Amino acid sequence: MFFKKIGVIGGGTMGQGIAEMLAVKGLDVLLVEQTPEKLDHAYEMIETSLDKQLEKWAITQAEKKLILSRIHKVTHLAELSACDMVIETISEDIEAKKSVFAELDRVCPSNIILASNTSTLSLTELASSTKYPERVIGMHFIHPVSKVDLVEIIRGLKTSDATFDETKRFVEEVVQKKGVMVYESPGFVTTRIICNLINEALHVLQEGVASAEDIDNAMRIGYNFQYGPLEMADRFGLDSVLAAMERMFREFGDIKYRPSVLLKKMVRAGHLGVKTGVGFFNYDKDGDRL
Repeated sequence: MFFKKIGVIGGGTMGQGIAEMLAVKGLDVLLVEQTPEKLDHAYEMIETSLDKQLEKWAITQAEKKLILSRIHKVTHLAELSACDMVIETISEDIEAKKSVFAELDRVCPSNIILASNTSTLSLTELASSTKYPERVIGMHFIHPVSKVDLVEIIRGLKTSDATFDETKRFVEEVVQKKGVMVYESPGFVTTRIICNLINEALHVLQEGVASAEDIDNAMRIGYNFQYGPLEMADRFGLDSVLAAMERMFREFGDIKYRPSVLLKKMVRAGHLGVKTGVGFFNYDKDGDRL
């Protein structure tokens, strides 16, 4: 298969990152959102991201224009029938995702790969809403998409070898990231391990063993992490971390996945991290620590 035009459904943080990364790699992107307003906002956020790179001399004005020219705003899923692959990046709601996949199954020819960027949900269950479950696969990009060179490629029960092989080729040859194959399991590899690390850091903070700053410094400096676990949680979004922990707790039934009470309190208070400017640390509108 020749990959030239990719559909991206959902203009949230991950959708924006994936769309921008694909456009940078020279692919045409059809970006879909529920409303024209949300679509415009997603496009503006991608432009803001490129402007930040422009300020740092990472790209030129001409490159910015070229990247933006490859991202096309679309409001109807039917327009994705011309794509070579579709990547769904909407919120972690199984019923909403199944609805999207059922509609994609109707409008996209049976040879088009339908991928989901889900970090915790069952690909087998998503694929059950389609007539061609063999073409449904998980492609879990990690935030920030442009900087993390890893993609988890998740096989559902009925994902075909051809779908997996083409997806791996797309990840490694087209977008030039490392693809690791994961068999379906709640949280896959990265979410399962990192959320447990974050949850344990929250217990350490809650018990008063050390301050948030010192916990993060201990892990960041001691183990060469780019961010400490609490800042990592802020950047993922505390609501997203809580949703992942609750799903894994339900699926595995193991107490080690039970989310920290402190995490629940922070989410109830609306302190979600970078997206609200306040989490365990404070952030400016560009997402930089204050």
